[in-house]
Amino acid sequence: MPDSDDQEAATIMCRSIKTLRRSDDPASDDEIHAAALQFVRKLSGYRQPSQRNAGAFDAAVDEISGASRRLLEGLEQARAKQ
Repeated sequence: MPDSDDQEAATIMCRSIKTLRRSDDPASDDEIHAAALQFVRKLSGYRQPSQRNAGAFDAAVDEISGASRRLLEGLEQARAKQ
């Protein structure tokens, strides 16, 4: 279980997640991955998972990255149709 220092660091990290929907420049894969990583860190309370939990942690980052990309592409398509 994460200790209070890990929880405090996770709280601080979450504040730095930036808005990735921009009209002038689509978000890069690196930006989306970084945001997903910060989200998973916040949610799990871990900055770096143990080896035992690394698979689940990495899978969550990948899934959230994919969902985020689909969301941003869907929002951009909806905006273009208007």
